[in-house]
Amino acid sequence: MGRGIANLGFAVMTGGGPGIMEAASRGAFEGGGKAVGCNIRLPREQQPNPWMDTYFNCRFFFVRKVLMFKYSYGFVIMPGGIGTLDEFYEAFTLIQTQKIPDFPIVLMGKTYWEPVSDMLTVMLSEHMISPEDLQYILITDDTGEALKHLEKFAALKYRAKRKKIYRKFIFLGE
Repeated sequence: MGRGIANLGFAVMTGGGPGIMEAASRGAFEGGGKAVGCNIRLPREQQPNPWMDTYFNCRFFFVRKVLMFKYSYGFVIMPGGIGTLDEFYEAFTLIQTQKIPDFPIVLMGKTYWEPVSDMLTVMLSEHMISPEDLQYILITDDTGEALKHLEKFAALKYRAKRKKIYRKFIFLGE
């Protein structure tokens, strides 16, 4: 997935740790792209993986989310814990309320994300969200399908904007 994202012309931003995050960073590196780590300091410290071009350490989870949302044009979310769910719902809420642009969200792992899919279906049937809210969300097991979704809703739409220079915020640790 990291290599595919790099091939679309985007950097990969992860939590910067081992496992899935390391695989994405390595894929970006091997694909000639950039990898950025945005770690959160936790009681069980994780070591940064060696495949990142830039690495940030955040004391607070909300700061990490601001950094991720500020510099992202799409989200690929792998199976994870409570923090991962928090990041998904925060991204979805910010898109739904138009606080950030309408970025694509890819949830990798149909079986893992099935309860979330069921919850979104109930929300839709209860008119708590609209069909338009779901147009940018894809739940899949297929990397190719995920990359096509990112290309359709991010690469083609935002490519010209991705070189934009953002003013750094010292209080966010940038």
